[in-house]
Amino acid sequence: MALIVGGSALMRGCTPQTNPNLVSNGTPVTVTVANGAGGLEIADTLYEAGLITGTKPFTDALEKAGAAASPKPGTYTITGGTSIDDIIALLAAGPKPLATVTVPEGYTLSAVATAVDQASAGTISRDAFLAAAENVSAYAADYSFLQGVTSLEGFLFPKTYDLASDATADSLIRAMLDQYQAEIATLDYSFPTSRGLSQYQALILASIVEKESDSNTRGQVAAVFYNRLSNFDDPNYGFLQSDATTAYEVGHDPTAEEVHADTPYSTYTHEGLPPTPICQPGLASLQAVCSPDSELLDNGYYYFYFALKDDGTLEYSFSQTLDEHNAAIAADM
Repeated sequence: MALIVGGSALMRGCTPQTNPNLVSNGTPVTVTVANGAGGLEIADTLYEAGLITGTKPFTDALEKAGAAASPKPGTYTITGGTSIDDIIALLAAGPKPLATVTVPEGYTLSAVATAVDQASAGTISRDAFLAAAENVSAYAADYSFLQGVTSLEGFLFPKTYDLASDATADSLIRAMLDQYQAEIATLDYSFPTSRGLSQYQALILASIVEKESDSNTRGQVAAVFYNRLSNFDDPNYGFLQSDATTAYEVGHDPTAEEVHADTPYSTYTHEGLPPTPICQPGLASLQAVCSPDSELLDNGYYYFYFALKDDGTLEYSFSQTLDEHNAAIAADM
């Protein structure tokens, strides 16, 4: 028998089986299941929230349901009058997100931060997200691919992410890094490694491919850039010559003067790759860098040109020589 003092049960779990604070049917109540909480602790939480008449019916039902109905931590909104079996099913399914945020391929870190701010209605502000993302050292110990990296640009993998009520900039960034880690595990980096690129440099190149290609030309654009990176004679002398890298730096379509300015992201004045990725590339661009188009790669294609067609799609032309490239441009004028 429980010792009752002042009408309260002192023994844990021995709450009265008629809850005087039971909420009315249809009344929404928010409860949080702590990480690692046991059945009895969850029962107490539900009882105190006025969602169940007593703890024992809940723990008995939870035990009967077995491991398949194991509650997941998180914050839930449960309405009064919900049966114990339905509550157990809700907790086993896990908390529903309050919102989602979509990171499209090609978004910059700045654009991701803005999207998070808007999707979370300011709960995770743009400034808070950027501040967390700038603290790369906070994540490097848990993600080996961040060793020696100074920016999370490129690592916030494009996908739709759930925003739970307790989501933070840190938890969301970790979800994005987890996704990146899972995606690159499917890739074979043999080719970029054979060309002297680290995985991080492959990511940088993939971010440029993302900005310079469409869904039909990623492998071809990657091949052109590989040819430029490995050539230290005519026609390009090791310069990548991508306007997209300067566009990332200046924040708009660059002028001829801007792409030739002496800045770290000018791939006209600096050989090789820029210092960081210029966006978050999707898996297709990463795959293109890992397996570029062999025909263009082996046959020395150094140029490409694209123009917007009337139907809104891009039309690409790939050339081996500057004369062919200029002719392709002239034909489109």
